[in-house]
Amino acid sequence: MDIIKNIESTPEVLTKIVEGWEQKQNPSFDELATSVLQTHQTAQSSAIRAVNQMATLRNWLIGCYIVEYEQKGSDRAKYGERLLKRLEERLNTKGLNLTLFKNSRRFYLLYPQVGSLFGISPTPSDFLQIEEKHLGISPMASDFSEGNTISATLSHEFKTSPQNLLEKLSFSHITEIMTQDDPLARFFYETECIKGTWSVKELRRQISTNLYFRCGVSKDPKKLLASIKPETNSPAIAIRQPFTFEFLGLQAKDVITESDLEEALITHLQDFLLELGKGFCFEARQKRMIIDDEYYFADLVFYNRLLHCNVIVELKNDEFRHEYLGQLNAYVSYYKENEMHEGDNPPVGILLCTRKGKKMVEYAIAGMDNNLFVSTYMLQLPDKATLEKFLHDEMQDMSD
Repeated sequence: MDIIKNIESTPEVLTKIVEGWEQKQNPSFDELATSVLQTHQTAQSSAIRAVNQMATLRNWLIGCYIVEYEQKGSDRAKYGERLLKRLEERLNTKGLNLTLFKNSRRFYLLYPQVGSLFGISPTPSDFLQIEEKHLGISPMASDFSEGNTISATLSHEFKTSPQNLLEKLSFSHITEIMTQDDPLARFFYETECIKGTWSVKELRRQISTNLYFRCGVSKDPKKLLASIKPETNSPAIAIRQPFTFEFLGLQAKDVITESDLEEALITHLQDFLLELGKGFCFEARQKRMIIDDEYYFADLVFYNRLLHCNVIVELKNDEFRHEYLGQLNAYVSYYKENEMHEGDNPPVGILLCTRKGKKMVEYAIAGMDNNLFVSTYMLQLPDKATLEKFLHDEMQDMSD
């Protein structure tokens, strides 16, 4: 396997440094310091890469073992849905836990090309028989063709090679990318992460702020990417999970920002109200509030005529953060004290963000008296053809 050969080639790199040292007849102190530092940094960097690559290979194989056991295990019925938890308890080894097992299984299912490094070619039945809840997507039999081992919703042309996956991305990068159900979105983030040498933190930030969508609707995706600077008793109200904003109709421009999303929501207010549910009447945008002699602005304010209460909506072009909920709670409290009229029910707050962690939301809401809801929203590209052409160009740039 080429990957393994690359890992074992580290001594060759060190040999070149040694040869350079031996060519110095009377080395100076500066040259001594330089050689020591180069040797240290080269060995350290190679060791880190080797560990990361081996960890990624290990995780893919763990996912392979789990999936095969779920399909063919002689006693699999005994463990059922508690399989991964029981496996964690049985192994009782630091690092081998439920989260890793779930991510490894998803890694195996979404990146079958890694199997070529081991001579393993997952078959269509491996994927078709996996319960939808494990993967979060539902592959169809038509997605598989002879010689193609996984979801043909994305062609081989838009699949990152196993060599690049292992050499250019850590498993932490891959875990973040696997949060994207759209195969083209995954490929987009793989490509840009490799090209831009993003840290995991930077990758997470770009995913949270919908870079894929913004590039898809931008007039000049290259300009947008060039602008990236890596661092790095409640009412019976039905809150959809998640909202889908495919109707925004954003105008083509170089950079799509949070304010652009809000502008699009207002422009298509009727559709947005239909997406929210019945009884919503638009009241205000950027509603100004004066608290402690300072101005604050709520993104959107509605009145629900069925529930007889105000609904304050905060839109964040980012993943959930507990401080966002604190901000929304302050706005709702302000409305309760200053804007409620006779016959009104207490106001409701809705926070829309790109991603959320269930437990963090539970902890953030705990102890709050106001009616607060947190939901995610999804953005759908009007036309993927433009983005596919852009990715073609990106692949060409990387190969030049």
